Amino acid sequence: MICRSLKQIADMIKIENDLTPFENVMVHGVSIDSRKIESDQLFIPFKGEHSDGHRFVEDAISKGAAAAFWQKDVPNPPTHLPILIVEDCLTALQELSRSYRNELHTKVVGITGSNGKTSTKDMTASLLSLKYKVQKTEGNFNNHIGLPLTILRLDEDTDIAVLEMGMSGKGEIDFLTKLAKPNAVIITNIGEAHLLDLGSREGIAEAKLEILNGLQENGRVIYFGDETLLSERINRNGKIEIKTFGNNHSNDLFPTHINQSSSGSQFKINASNAEYFLPVLGTHNVLNALGAMLVAQYFDISFDEMKNGLNNLKLTGMRMELVEGINGVKIINDAYNASPTSMKAAIDLVSNLPDYEHKLLVLGDMLELGPDEEQFHEQIGQLINQEKISYVFTFGKLGSFIAKGAKAVFPSERVFAFTEKQELIDKVKKYCQSDMIILVKGSRGMKLEEVVASLKEN
Repeated sequence: MICRSLKQIADMIKIENDLTPFENVMVHGVSIDSRKIESDQLFIPFKGEHSDGHRFVEDAISKGAAAAFWQKDVPNPPTHLPILIVEDCLTALQELSRSYRNELHTKVVGITGSNGKTSTKDMTASLLSLKYKVQKTEGNFNNHIGLPLTILRLDEDTDIAVLEMGMSGKGEIDFLTKLAKPNAVIITNIGEAHLLDLGSREGIAEAKLEILNGLQENGRVIYFGDETLLSERINRNGKIEIKTFGNNHSNDLFPTHINQSSSGSQFKINASNAEYFLPVLGTHNVLNALGAMLVAQYFDISFDEMKNGLNNLKLTGMRMELVEGINGVKIINDAYNASPTSMKAAIDLVSNLPDYEHKLLVLGDMLELGPDEEQFHEQIGQLINQEKISYVFTFGKLGSFIAKGAKAVFPSERVFAFTEKQELIDKVKKYCQSDMIILVKGSRGMKLEEVVASLKEN
């Protein structure tokens, strides 16, 4: 984490007040939450419409914070305390992280995409950890606040940082990548998330490709080569190296064999004779692993060495997470997020899993899909194979359109739509049995992890 004196920080960003009385105070890390402040951290208060973090500055320092920012348009700064008065607290946080990044010798891997960013981040970090000291984005700290905080948490002896870059609109990834200055980047895919803001998949592709704007000279661009929207837009100049992954044999890296089981995937690739095991469900995750493998190769880790990195992988929670439920039922908790692309992949996974007599889907709203959102949901329902899936349960207003589509291909007594979560839970519990697997998936705002938690209760 950042360890600097206030005098050093004043040299890194613009400070509006005289820090002479406190210039030797040392800061060890930063925090934006006064409730979680740790000893010697720099507290960053944000001023919002409904709350103002400046109210908690004195409390944060009394709890052990070394110092705090103070936005200059907020009156009555406590002059008796180590306060750094800045034009804008968010801008100062971002500029501090930019200065710190410029002082580090750490290499950076940037990851973006419509789906699979976090899983790919976890896989990349696991592979790189075979040889290097690695830190990665924790949780969803992948935006204009989270990424600066992640950078400031990097240890100075970290070899490689794996940083996730999220977005909701155009220009956001451009800002993040220019801040992080990656040496290698991965674009996992182009889906339908953010259609509401960007209007088309073409617009999404252009926004994701902004990640190249911060790529360092001689860096490596790794992207899902099956996606023509990316292939058509990549600027193949001589200052970057381009590698692709995907199912098509025209890619630099592709799977030659995949065997899916209820515990993960065994697969082989064109670039090695080794057989790999990925302890994560879903053939789409094999493709994510290929992107991670191309990063590891860039950092001189051989394909044979990568077997251990994948074998020991631990993914962030609520992403294809297999858990035990009541009455011996198995549950795939994929409740962190959803889009048509990821929803189709998850349904396809469950449809083709062996060893389960009954398969039940709990599917919630997919958000931010724009004016065609109802059609996207209905199409998902129409794609569900009644020969492979026993029951379909939906939750939410848009989820009802999944049910509508499913009823076009399913007997109606096997499809249920709910807008009340507890009613959904109570009904699903009646179907739970030991030879069943349940997929739970929906957008973050639907909080379907609550369904998973209830199905785990005794």
